[in-house]
Amino acid sequence: MTGAARPGPAAAREVAIVAFAQTRHRRATPELSEAEMLLPVLREVLDRAGLRPGEAGFTCSGSSDYLAGRPFSFTMALDTVGAWPPVAESHVETDGAWALHEAWVKILTGEADTALVYAHGTSSAGDLRDVLTRQLDPYCTAPLWPDPVALAALQAQALIDAGDTDEDALARIAVRSRTDAGTNPYAQLRAPVPAGDYVVRPLRTGDCPPVGDGAAAVVLAAGDTARRMCARPAWIRGMDHRVEPHALGVRDLTDSVSTRLAAERAGAFDAPADTAELHAPFTSQEVVLRKALRLDDGVAVNPSGGPLAANPVMAAGLIRLGEAAARIHRGDSDRALAHATSGPCLQQNLVAVLEGPGGPGRGARS
Repeated sequence: MTGAARPGPAAAREVAIVAFAQTRHRRATPELSEAEMLLPVLREVLDRAGLRPGEAGFTCSGSSDYLAGRPFSFTMALDTVGAWPPVAESHVETDGAWALHEAWVKILTGEADTALVYAHGTSSAGDLRDVLTRQLDPYCTAPLWPDPVALAALQAQALIDAGDTDEDALARIAVRSRTDAGTNPYAQLRAPVPAGDYVVRPLRTGDCPPVGDGAAAVVLAAGDTARRMCARPAWIRGMDHRVEPHALGVRDLTDSVSTRLAAERAGAFDAPADTAELHAPFTSQEVVLRKALRLDDGVAVNPSGGPLAANPVMAAGLIRLGEAAARIHRGDSDRALAHATSGPCLQQNLVAVLEGPGGPGRGARS
C-alpha cells in the first residue's frame, strides 16, 4: 500500500480550504467545452477568495483524458486559468481530490502560500460503464469486461452474505441521500427516485449514481492569508491516501483497509467528527466506508446528497472535500471528514480531516 510523502519540517504550517464552487450538475452538456464549463466556476471561487486570475501561487487540476476521449485534453481546460501571467501548474490524471492533495503538500513545503485546485468530468461523453472497465488489470480482469456496476454488485452481495446489510437498508441509504440533496441547488437528483428494476442483482436503479457532467474548484491558503480570505477557514488537520491490491480476488470486498489506514494516518480517529462527506457512488459502498471510518448515527453522512445525487466522474471526490469545507465555512460543522475514491470497489481512497475554529486543533498530518 502507498501513501503520502512526508513533506518535511514545514509540515507545521496551517493550510485551509477558504473557498469552494461547483457547477449545477447535469445529465449531459454537449454544448459546452471543458473551458466553457469551468470558466464560471473558476471566476466564482477566485472571487470568493479575493484573488485575481493568475494570482494563486500554484494551480493543480484533475481530470481524465481517457474519459474525455482526447489526449492532453486538460490543456484545453487550462485556457480558463489565463495565458498571462504564467503560472506554476500541475495536473493529475485522476479525481481532483488528489490534485488538492498535491497542492496541499506544495503549500506545506513552503513553495506556495495559495493554490487553485479544480476538476471536471464529462461522464456523458461516452459509455461510462465501458470506459471504466479500462481501469482493471489488463491481463486477467479487463478482457472479461466487468463494468463498475457489476463489480459494485459483487461487493454488495458480499456485504449481504456477511450480514452487514440487506436490500431494504440499501434502499434507505438512497432515499436519505436524495432527500438531503433537496436543499442542494447543485445536485443533479434532488428527490428520492423509485428503487426500480435490478441493474445487476442485488443493485437496483436507485442504488446506483446518476451519470452526469460537472466541475468544481477550491482555493487553499496558508496561515494568516487564509484568515484574511475567509471568516471561518476549513483547516486541513490531516490528509492521506492509500491503495488496495489491484486484483479483486485478494481483497475482502466487505472492508476497506486502505480507507482505515488513511483515516488513521490523517488523524480521523483522534476526535469525533460531526460531518462526513463520503465518495460512495453506490449505496453498498457507504456501508463499507461507515465501518472503516467508525461512523455512528450521530454523524451527518453526506448531508449534501453525496454522489448518489450528483456524480461527475473526476470531480465527485473533490466535491466531497468542498462540501465538507462549505459546511465549516457556514458554521454548520466544526469537524468534518472528507473521503474520495477511485478505481473499482473502493480501490484507492483518500481521507481528509477538516476543522473550523471550534475544532480540537493540532498540527497537520501527512
